[in-house]
Amino acid sequence: MPQGSVSRKVRAAQTRAALLDAARGLFSERGYLNTKITDITAAAGRSTGSFYEHFAGKEELLQALLAEMEGAIDTRMRGLEHPRDHDLTDREQLRDHLDAAWTVMRQNRPVALALFQAMVADDPGTGRAWRDLREQTATIREHLEYLVERGHRLPGDPEFVAASMGAMLVTLNYALLTPPGGEDAPDVVDTLRDLLLYGLTGPAPRAADGT
Repeated sequence: MPQGSVSRKVRAAQTRAALLDAARGLFSERGYLNTKITDITAAAGRSTGSFYEHFAGKEELLQALLAEMEGAIDTRMRGLEHPRDHDLTDREQLRDHLDAAWTVMRQNRPVALALFQAMVADDPGTGRAWRDLREQTATIREHLEYLVERGHRLPGDPEFVAASMGAMLVTLNYALLTPPGGEDAPDVVDTLRDLLLYGLTGPAPRAADGT
């Protein structure tokens, strides 16, 4: 391959990475809706024309950031056993899923917030919010379908339950400010787990002493 072609590919990759990095920073500072494409190119030190060489618009750039975030979740889950027959009524297996999703969302909060803002800004009639929730919770839905196949009774249809779980996570991530120290309270994931576990399994049996 000619050296010039390699150099062009390297420069293109660098430009794309710079645009994505600039967008993350601006989404964190200003929010997705208040960030313009010209803001992104200025922060990246690139021309507006170079932006359109990589992305059709701000929404397509956001989808590229989403793909990176989903890749991070996949990488985090890769170190864990993750077959379809995970039992989300198991306390620790449910926690593994919640911890992976929550940690990646918090580590990529500017992107997660941008996705949330873009979703709620769309006309509800487009159905985008539901499509996004369905896509983002497909793995959870598969695990819940496995439970139904085993005869476990869920509060509702697996698709709806999975989407409801996802909606709670993304809304809480949007609302819960990152503490000054940068770390969430250690019991956030445990609280989410116990709340959802109660919904999936019903109330825990009381001990003989009534506790």
